[in-house]
Amino acid sequence: MLRKNHIGKIITLLLMLILPVHIFAQDLNVKEVVLEHISDSYHWHITKWGERDIRIPLPVVVKSKQNGWQVFLSSHLEHGAEYRSLRIAQEGRYAGKIVERSHTGTDIRPIDISITKNAAALMINCMVLLLVILPLARWYKRGSMRPAKGFRGVVEMLLTDIQEEVIKSCVGEDYKRYSPYLLTVFFFILVNNLMGLIPFFPGGATVTGNIAITLVLALCTFFIVNISGTRAYWKEIFWPDIPIWLKVPVPLMPALEFIGIFTKSFALMIRLFANNLAGHSVILGLLCLIFLSATMGTVVNIGMSTLSVIFTCFMTLLELLIAYLQAYIFTLLSAVFIGMARAKHQAHAH
Repeated sequence: MLRKNHIGKIITLLLMLILPVHIFAQDLNVKEVVLEHISDSYHWHITKWGERDIRIPLPVVVKSKQNGWQVFLSSHLEHGAEYRSLRIAQEGRYAGKIVERSHTGTDIRPIDISITKNAAALMINCMVLLLVILPLARWYKRGSMRPAKGFRGVVEMLLTDIQEEVIKSCVGEDYKRYSPYLLTVFFFILVNNLMGLIPFFPGGATVTGNIAITLVLALCTFFIVNISGTRAYWKEIFWPDIPIWLKVPVPLMPALEFIGIFTKSFALMIRLFANNLAGHSVILGLLCLIFLSATMGTVVNIGMSTLSVIFTCFMTLLELLIAYLQAYIFTLLSAVFIGMARAKHQAHAH
C-alpha cells in the first residue's frame, strides 16, 4: 500500500502537470498552434511550460544592405526584438521572415541563408538516412553470403522490393541507370515522413510538408525524365500518331501533350506536399481538443480527451501507412514517367 507521503507526492506531481495545461488552455489558439508546427521558423520549439516557451535557437546568416554579412543566434530576435537593425516581421507580406528597415521606413528583405527549422531537420534526417543505408552498403561490399537480419533485413527487404517491383518493371531494360536516384528519393521521403511523426526533438518537423522541398524533388524528376527522353518520346509529344486534323492547322494535341510535361511533375509536388501537410494538421487539431475542453468540466474533458486520444492514435497509425505510401507513390510515378520517356516507339497498325 502507498504511504500518505507517497500519495501526497503523486498528487503534487499531477497538479504540476495539470496546472500548465489549464493555463495554456485559457488562451489556446488552435490556428496558431497548427500553423506554428507546420510552418518554418528561425528556432526549434520544444514545448511550453506554463508561460515559458522552451525552444532551441538556430543560426541566423543574413547579408544586410546596411551592415553586410551577419551571423548570430535567433534568440536575439525573440518576442519581436530588434538586433543589429534586423527583426522578424510579425505581419504583412514578410510575416515570419527576417527584415530590416530601409532609409525610407519600409521593410526590406536581406539576403537570408539562415539555418531554419526545416533546414536543420533536413540535415538531421539526412544523417539518419546515412546511418540507415551505409551499414547495409558495407554489408553488401563485404560480399557476405548470409541473409541480412534485424533492422538491416527490413531495409534490404524495402530496397529489393522497390528495385524489383517498381524500378525494374517500370523503367525497363536500362533501369540500373536510374536506380540510384529512385532509391534515394524513396528512402529520403520515407525517412523524412517518419521523422516528422516523432512528436519531440529531433523529430516533428514537416520537411516533406514544405512545398520548397517537394518542388526540388519534382524538378529532379522533371529534368531526368526530359533529358533522358528518346526521339520517340519527343515525337509523341510534338507529332503524335493521331488524325491530322488534331495537329494541323491548330496543334491541339501537341499543345496538350506539351503542357502535360509540366503537369506531371506539378502533380508529384502537390500530392506529396498536401498529403503530409494535411496529416499533421489533422493530428494537431485532434490533440488541441484535449486543451480546449479542459475548462468545460471534468466529465466533458474526460470524454473529449478519450475521443481525442483514440482518434489521434488512429490517425498516427494511418500516417505511418501514408508515410510509406507517399514515398512509394512518388517513386512509382517517377519510374513510370522515366519508363515512358525511355520507351521505344511502336507504330500503330492502320
